[in-house]
Amino acid sequence: MLVWERPEPPSRPAPTPLSRASIVRAAIDLADTEGLDAVSLRKVGAALGAGPMRLYGYIATKEELLDLMVDEVYGEMPPPGADALRDRALAIRDAVRRHEWFADLMGGRPQIGPNALANLDATLAAVGGADDPASAWRAVGAVSAYAIGAVRQEVAEGRAARVSGQSEDEWRRSVAPYLTGVLDRYPTLAHVITSGPDEDPDATFATGLEFVLAGIRARTVGG
Repeated sequence: MLVWERPEPPSRPAPTPLSRASIVRAAIDLADTEGLDAVSLRKVGAALGAGPMRLYGYIATKEELLDLMVDEVYGEMPPPGADALRDRALAIRDAVRRHEWFADLMGGRPQIGPNALANLDATLAAVGGADDPASAWRAVGAVSAYAIGAVRQEVAEGRAARVSGQSEDEWRRSVAPYLTGVLDRYPTLAHVITSGPDEDPDATFATGLEFVLAGIRARTVGG
């Protein structure tokens, strides 16, 4: 039986009251402060003042715990509004800004927790899934793929900067002499780099999202 449907053990007041909700919240707090690699049933139990064996009554494996953490973040996302596709992309990015580790757990197998399914259902309904299920599914998939890829790149760049100890501007200055010497071999790339917009991450994400949404609109209108 999947964790979503498996009943919890009967609650008991001592030595420390536990629930799946408290375990998941402690795991999220640990991942937020120390990173996803720090999450283990032992450490989560220690944060709750309970031994890891007690946690196994609520969660059978670390993979179940990760699934529950992801679904909890989906539950934090606001329901989509009139502009459901844009709302979904922005909600994914906002979630990663709150929980960087969330980017590491998206894009693999489909998320089937109740919060993830509710969010997906509401998004599909808002984009006409009842009338044109195939187009709605592909549109939501395209926007989700863009958002996940974009935020993963942002996270990777941020982590690289932390490891190197250089800011983005410092890194650019450090590689400028090399690029100046080699870009004449790549004229189109040189033109784009020197003439293209120098956007901040928010603008870069928004611009890329507009390309995706424009393509979806064109496909929908043009058939």
